[in-house]
Amino acid sequence: RWQKIFMFPLWSKMAVFWNKMFLTIIVLLIVLFLDAVREVRKYSSVHVNEKAANVNSSAFDHIQMKLFRSQRNLYLSGFSLFLWLVLRRTVTLLTQLAKEMASHAALETQVNDATEAAKKYMAENERLQEALSGKGDSKKKESTDATEEKLKEEVERLKAELQKTSNAFHKAKTEVAAFKKQSEGLRREYEHLMKEFEQLQQSLNKAEDKKDL
Repeated sequence: RWQKIFMFPLWSKMAVFWNKMFLTIIVLLIVLFLDAVREVRKYSSVHVNEKAANVNSSAFDHIQMKLFRSQRNLYLSGFSLFLWLVLRRTVTLLTQLAKEMASHAALETQVNDATEAAKKYMAENERLQEALSGKGDSKKKESTDATEEKLKEEVERLKAELQKTSNAFHKAKTEVAAFKKQSEGLRREYEHLMKEFEQLQQSLNKAEDKKDL
């Protein structure tokens, strides 16, 4: 179902502009983060100087409000930048996982076909051996011996191909398991970060409500 959804032509058209859009948003978040850092440093130094100078309370409260807003912008832009990078990494891992699952299915089909072919050749070999045991004609025996040798060589070749395919299948299975484990870890880390972000947002909202009061 998801493969049908992601095979829409719309996604292929959007994929051309996806990297440009991602880089643009990253640059924008970095600029906002650096601007928030500058504002925090600016109002922190002003806050210390005004506190030491013992100015009137209204000017001091105004500086505190500016400092609080700059800190809030710093937290928001920093978390947004980090979560955007996590989202990008998650999308990349999901794409790799989908490709590995597709190759895993193809390898499994190839292994099944090779197994069926090997069973077929082995059955033919057994029938030829039974025919050889019931015939005494030397010429026919020589021809069947040559055919049997060819069949043995073909069976050995198919066994070697089956072994290679089986090794590739196990390797792909291991890689898929590793990608699943890594994706699960990223999902747990993302949920943990979202919980911390919600708690920080609630604390910021409470602090802003107190300032308004």
